[in-house]
Amino acid sequence: MKKIAILTSGGDAPGMNAHIRAASRAALSKGLEVVGVIGGYSGLIEGDFIKLGRKETANIIGRGGTILKTSRSKEFFMPGGRAAAAERVREAGIEGIIACGGDGTFHGAHAFWLENKIPIVGTPGTIDNDLYGTHYTIGYDTAINTAAEAIDRIRDTADSHGRVFIVEVMGRHAGFIAMDVGIACGAEYIAIPETITNLDILYQRILKQGKTRRTIIIVGEGDEHGGAAKISELIKEHYEIDAKFTILGHIQRGGSPTVRDRVLASHLGVAAVEALLNGKTDVMIGRQGHEIVYTPLEETWTRQKAIWSYMIELSEILA
Repeated sequence: MKKIAILTSGGDAPGMNAHIRAASRAALSKGLEVVGVIGGYSGLIEGDFIKLGRKETANIIGRGGTILKTSRSKEFFMPGGRAAAAERVREAGIEGIIACGGDGTFHGAHAFWLENKIPIVGTPGTIDNDLYGTHYTIGYDTAINTAAEAIDRIRDTADSHGRVFIVEVMGRHAGFIAMDVGIACGAEYIAIPETITNLDILYQRILKQGKTRRTIIIVGEGDEHGGAAKISELIKEHYEIDAKFTILGHIQRGGSPTVRDRVLASHLGVAAVEALLNGKTDVMIGRQGHEIVYTPLEETWTRQKAIWSYMIELSEILA
């Protein structure tokens, strides 16, 4: 293998630039030529490639977002789009690909390998931390710290005015962000997709705060009731509780990555290059503890990554 490509796809995550830097420099140290794909799978179809050398990856380790940009390519999820991408890849002499992203990215990578047999490995870049096969994903640590800082600020207002605040965090299918920041910020109730939200219990916990009712409630966006706005509406309708709601949204994706995310991204970037050189393909490069592990791409979405039961128990005890 003499030439590889690196791309970022789907939602951006803090630490992607650290990953690009590490993977490209690891490849250069092995004598490989490295190109970056601009715009994820859309760039792969269009053949939008740039050289990645030491100069191009200097001073990006602390930057949020991704210098390679990203997209959600509908064309790549069609066989014709993947065939066009394979043609561009072969024309450029690319012999292996590192795709950093979430489950949508891995669906595309898996199909690309099955149809075109161009070696490709995935690295977990998503703030949701919802991929089976790795304890943590690139961007997750930064996202929970960003959310916690915002919630601490909201708590100041909740305390000053004696109000109930419902804060919605990201996580369409997984409650990892909500659970961690809920415990870290002293939430009285944490609503996540993995559990049933009991509004009567939520109401009882608001009452326990006394007349001031200063309360922080954390809601994952995938909660079965439909998020913070809907829960605010329901407790007003059923319990006559006025609650302010805040949706943190994409603020959780941006900003300079934490040290933990920079180190994880760097470790996985180097390991991805080594995996390609060792003949690995159609796998996600993850880390469990301090060990690098390889998980078949299909398993990363077909096997559910469960919330640790002790975290649920802990949140109940502390509430």
